[in-house]
Amino acid sequence: MDINFNKNEDYNKLLVSGLIKRLSKVKLGGGKSRIEKHHAKGKMTARERIDYLLDKGSKCIEIGAFAGEDMYAEHGGCTSGGVVIKIGYVKGKQCVVVANDATVKAGAWFPITAKKNLRAQEIAIENRLPIIYLVDSAGVYLPMQDEIFPDKEHFGRMFRNNAVMSSMGITQIAAVMGSCVAGGAYLPIMSDEALIVDKTGSIFLAGSYLVKAAIGESIDNETLGGATTHCEISGVTDYKAKDDKDALDTIKRIVDKIGDFDKAGFNRIKASKPKENPEEIYGILPKSRAEQYDMLEIIKRLVDNSEFDEYKAGHGKTLITAYARIDGWAVGIVANQRKVVKTKKGEMQFGGVIYSDSADKATRFIANCNQKKIPLVFLQDVTGFMVGSKSEHGGIIKDGAKMVNAVSNSVVPKFTIIIGNSYGAGNYAMCGKAYDPRLIVAWPSAKLAVMSGSSAAKVLLQIEKASMEKKGEKFTKEKEEALYNKIKSRYDAQVSPYYAAAHLWTDAIINPIDTRTWISMGIEAANHAPIEKKFNLGVLQV
Repeated sequence: MDINFNKNEDYNKLLVSGLIKRLSKVKLGGGKSRIEKHHAKGKMTARERIDYLLDKGSKCIEIGAFAGEDMYAEHGGCTSGGVVIKIGYVKGKQCVVVANDATVKAGAWFPITAKKNLRAQEIAIENRLPIIYLVDSAGVYLPMQDEIFPDKEHFGRMFRNNAVMSSMGITQIAAVMGSCVAGGAYLPIMSDEALIVDKTGSIFLAGSYLVKAAIGESIDNETLGGATTHCEISGVTDYKAKDDKDALDTIKRIVDKIGDFDKAGFNRIKASKPKENPEEIYGILPKSRAEQYDMLEIIKRLVDNSEFDEYKAGHGKTLITAYARIDGWAVGIVANQRKVVKTKKGEMQFGGVIYSDSADKATRFIANCNQKKIPLVFLQDVTGFMVGSKSEHGGIIKDGAKMVNAVSNSVVPKFTIIIGNSYGAGNYAMCGKAYDPRLIVAWPSAKLAVMSGSSAAKVLLQIEKASMEKKGEKFTKEKEEALYNKIKSRYDAQVSPYYAAAHLWTDAIINPIDTRTWISMGIEAANHAPIEKKFNLGVLQV
């Protein structure tokens, strides 16, 4: 191995180490003292509940672990959005599990909490997966009620989705393991089956203090809406559990009896590990996002037997299109080639840039995958579409639009891995969040923005300089340097994968070595939902 390989390896392993440290902090939720208080009430934490519920030793993936990071500082923060969401296996059945973390602001709902919960329901709806809610929440965070209560994608959308999933036949099970108040009380009751834990679980539209203030009635919360009340008097809940473990054991028995699902029928054979060592990804991926590398070498370390069949290998070389298998599943890969390539005419094309011939090739390949019912995997390291007079005169906008059209109308499940750059319209064409990938994750090396911090700073500098010169003001070198650094610093913070993860633009930041697991579990989930639409590009300019 050369010296650059070793430098890259050290750098990328440090990024992964940083990811692991940050995840360890996230897993503490509201902190050790709050966890101890939670345990003192005889309750398990959200993560402990999920770990107990999921099959021991089975694989699982976590959605939105960094949601809310560095947000709401004036309100004391909201670690992981105050809710833990995992896709895993209960009695061998793949399920989505949503657990309120009552160690974080008593499980209250911040705006990011609603966004994260709705993402969990979206995953369940798209993939027809059973969804299990482990409820322990104080309801809407009142100081921010205007940002979470009334709009289309706010708190109320959760209950609308409950109703939609019920009509679709998607199993929903809810266990009330703590507070469940006000509008939130509808969630468990709109599920197919509801459990409540004795003494710690409670459900009511208004607590005892509000009841006293509203109608003058004096009553304690347990009598008002505890387990005995709702299991023996109101009939609101279906099962009474003596403690958290009893409730989770009951859920396991319920899930164990769910019938099989209609399958989409994606092709799968016995899985094989890559022949090339996946650990070598750390050395292949450059430290700098501006450096070149061969994306084919990354693909070899992600696919079964390190084997793939390139589609139009000699044409549109800045995009790689190939058929392969990942953990046995047949996939179509669309990946940005990050090294400079030469066309048949002897012209040089920049790596990571989408040219007209690349976009045309990708459009055809995506159509082929839809025709064959093959899931698509997008490996992003893209700076955007080629600019300049030659590209514009050659119709780059039209060819780019064709590719975006194909990605938008694709009916097979799509999965997006952001390896490096994800800039501008390249993010869109390579199936960014706006194009409904079933899962979208980033490596620690990822950067998401309209353009890089350096490019943005240069553009804004030119605008500022022109404005000042127009006013007759002098733009000194010192002022130029200070403004450039200020703009670049702000932009660099916003292109971080952690910034994207905090805002749920991605589902997770993952260790590159875990990429195969995420794609495999994602396709397995998608296989629960038969494809009902036909692939149609609509009006497509050829």
